[in-house]
Amino acid sequence: MFRDEDLALLNRPLYAFLTVAPRGERWPSPRPVWFEVTADGDLQMFSTPGAPKVARLREQPRASVVVAAPTGEPEYWVAVEGPVTLHDDGGPELAARLAERYWGTLDADQRQLIDEWRTTGLVRIVLRPSAVNRYTV
Repeated sequence: MFRDEDLALLNRPLYAFLTVAPRGERWPSPRPVWFEVTADGDLQMFSTPGAPKVARLREQPRASVVVAAPTGEPEYWVAVEGPVTLHDDGGPELAARLAERYWGTLDADQRQLIDEWRTTGLVRIVLRPSAVNRYTV
């Protein structure tokens, strides 16, 4: 579903803004997350098991993400929506891999945080694209 120019954007260490279905009368509230594109073309992220977004995804397993080029570059964004699956395996490994992508060389505090993630456990969130929209100037 992704074009080459989409993948060029999505493979950069940019934040994805994840939106899940809100509860009750609340408005949708996107959250910035780290992510990666898998070899199968899915997007995967991670979260703590007790996070409200994980609870909402258990109730309604669908989400959307938007990734945009930073200010100062030609305008380009990719929006992805689709069903979500939650996985108890692979979360800490994904988090460690993404920490290197987003932080680069890890300092002692960052390594300690990754160790905490390994011991407390993380949920791996996998979004399988059912629709991809994009805009470019």
